[in-house]
Amino acid sequence: MGNLKIKGNWNVIKGKLKQKYGDLTDDDLKYSEGKGDELLGKLQKKTGKTKDELSSEINKMSS
Repeated sequence: MGNLKIKGNWNVIKGKLKQKYGDLTDDDLKYSEGKGDELLGKLQKKTGKTKDELSSEINKMSS
């Protein structure tokens, strides 16, 4: 599985994810340091994408 690398402003990334996946809530997008796998697991259930796909997508948004 790819590593989740969140750089910059998490609030901006959250906004982009909410726009792309309209059914995500703030609770789904709670992130704290060291809890990347937990976040990806929640997003995987909501979006149907793999953890690798989501990790890659988030990493691209944070660059």
